[in-house]
Amino acid sequence: MRPIRKQSSPVPGDFDEYSDAKPELISRLGMYCSYCERPVSTNLAVEHIEPKKGPQGQPHLTNRWENFLLACVNCNSTKGDKKVDLQNLLLPDRDNTSAAFVYRKDGNIDIHNALNQQQARFAANTLKLVGLDKPRSVVLDANDEEVALDRASQRMQAYLLAERAKENLTACNREPMREKIVDTAVKTGYFSIWMAVFDEEIDMKLRFIEAFSGTKKSECFNQANANLVLPAPNPDALSNGSKV
Repeated sequence: MRPIRKQSSPVPGDFDEYSDAKPELISRLGMYCSYCERPVSTNLAVEHIEPKKGPQGQPHLTNRWENFLLACVNCNSTKGDKKVDLQNLLLPDRDNTSAAFVYRKDGNIDIHNALNQQQARFAANTLKLVGLDKPRSVVLDANDEEVALDRASQRMQAYLLAERAKENLTACNREPMREKIVDTAVKTGYFSIWMAVFDEEIDMKLRFIEAFSGTKKSECFNQANANLVLPAPNPDALSNGSKV
């Protein structure tokens, strides 16, 4: 889950309509789901961190900038109107979520073993909230070719693409190749997967941090060596931040 910074609201007070915040959110965070990191060119929704409707709804936060992220259909529908307790979750706009999750080649997301017991519980709550703990489903078409319909399968595909890009860099370690890989990463999405595959490539990691909108500004990465900054600086001072 990519750490991001929304920065301060572009309007004084609340928005007239929460949908009005979408262009500014995309400009600052890129066209990616804030939870699963997949790129979404259409139907990317303004996501209410705390639900606006239902028994747990917080209608007074419906048009509040601090309550917005971006979400794909899957994460948004899975989260739905579930109760959200900010004290018991790790969120990408206020915690260093890159330190909480480990992205695997098989498409699964594990909880980092460096977390303490409480932090690990927060991480597990977050995965469950948006369904990122769901296992991969194997779906075949009429020709017995696998189709990546679920999020775990799509992460696996992204991981394989990143590995091929790393092999290409080994074969041709030149500036144009590095630039091409960054362009591919931005187009493909899944920042955390690219960071995992290129873990030993400091230069590439710094390029990814720079290229994915809102990540460098989160201040969750050291700008000299791409190491994690812990706990998250939470420069916008959002409530219940810096738990990791």
